[in-house]
Amino acid sequence: MFQDVNNQLIQVKSDRKRKIKLENQLEDYQVERMEMERAVKKLETQLGEEKADVKKLEGISIANFFSTISGTKYEKLDKENKEVLAVQLQLEEAKKNLEDIDSAILEIQSKLEKVINSEKEYQRLVVTKEQLIKTSNSKFAEDLYQLSEQEADLQAYIQELEEAIHAGNSATEALTNAVDSLKDAKNWGTLDMFGGGMLSSAIKHSNMDKASEYIHTAQQRMRSFQKELLDIDERIHIEVDISGLLKFADFFLDGLIVDWMVQGRINDAYEQAYSQLSKVTGIVKRLENQLATDESKLATLQSAKIEIIEQS
Repeated sequence: MFQDVNNQLIQVKSDRKRKIKLENQLEDYQVERMEMERAVKKLETQLGEEKADVKKLEGISIANFFSTISGTKYEKLDKENKEVLAVQLQLEEAKKNLEDIDSAILEIQSKLEKVINSEKEYQRLVVTKEQLIKTSNSKFAEDLYQLSEQEADLQAYIQELEEAIHAGNSATEALTNAVDSLKDAKNWGTLDMFGGGMLSSAIKHSNMDKASEYIHTAQQRMRSFQKELLDIDERIHIEVDISGLLKFADFFLDGLIVDWMVQGRINDAYEQAYSQLSKVTGIVKRLENQLATDESKLATLQSAKIEIIEQS
């Protein structure tokens, strides 16, 4: 009976901690959603105020921008139309981000439903366990209780670390793809500058297409990574401002769209992407080190528990 309650407590403590974590994530997403909503409204107003005829530009996405507008045609666009195009693409990206955030909020609300009663269940089990300890004649009961409490905390934290590492690896994958595409675009762009011809120019544009898609995916995954780090950061004090990573796509959407023909801007985009990749991989490495430490502590605790059970 005693061990039975211990096992239930371990699970409920994990659920209880997960509930707190999900509530924090939900609150953070809701704040971010309000900010994104304001950004969308601002861009819609900005686009509406433009005098240029934008009908021919509507529906152009970042994914097909570089392939639908050739260098010659782009150069012929006047400054006003270029600015309108930049706002149009920024608006589309902001709307995509809003959709991503809404999907994440729904997912978290669904997960919360499964652990919504964990606090009440935890309190009930604590009372039950205290009664068992008081009525137990075993001198080891209190020690076993303390070890079980520590075990539950460690297991819950290990689960958080594993989820954060998974989210970090997912972001790393998208960033790696973006870096590779931008590197290829950079190299083909350099060749294009030295008379590579239509082929090198087309390949450069194709790689910019891919990079834009990967950058959106990377931003979406870094958003999930940042939410996973909300509670973990309090324990291992991650020095990198992960929320700053969410602004990475803004660089791509800002000046690069307007003067994407400039090779230097492609080089800058590559450096930015590579910098974000280094930061994320560095954070994941720290999480993996912490996970190994906590797994070792858990194994020690479990051995001590077994020893007490065998003696009692």
